[in-house]
Amino acid sequence: MTKHTGSCLCGEVTFEIEGDFEALYLCHCSRCQKGTGSAHAANLFAPGATLNWLSGETLVKTFQLKDTRHQRSFCGSCGSPLPNLQADGKWLVVPAGSLDSTLEITPSAHLFTGSKASWDEDLHKVPSFEKLPT
Repeated sequence: MTKHTGSCLCGEVTFEIEGDFEALYLCHCSRCQKGTGSAHAANLFAPGATLNWLSGETLVKTFQLKDTRHQRSFCGSCGSPLPNLQADGKWLVVPAGSLDSTLEITPSAHLFTGSKASWDEDLHKVPSFEKLPT
């Protein structure tokens, strides 16, 4: 079994995951756009994996959108997305950017592309910079 570590932006919340990731989905639904403030969410799915909070567990907040399955956890101090259990504990869902360890998995699929952001087209054509351009 694989072990991964992760944290929030402010570093107050740290965690360890023991288990393997089955999929990495890039979800373009409007809820994930709102929840991330970006074009899509990048979430890892790990059925049967174990989540251990190493620090800051009391700072972890969870929001469940009323009458939906849409749920997200985040740091109460800095707002960074954090892992949570979904589907009655069957799935550990981990925001890919919250991990500090290297991932071997690559994206499995883009989901809900019918509702993707209007500006999320041909992004490979946009100039790239290694740091903030001057």
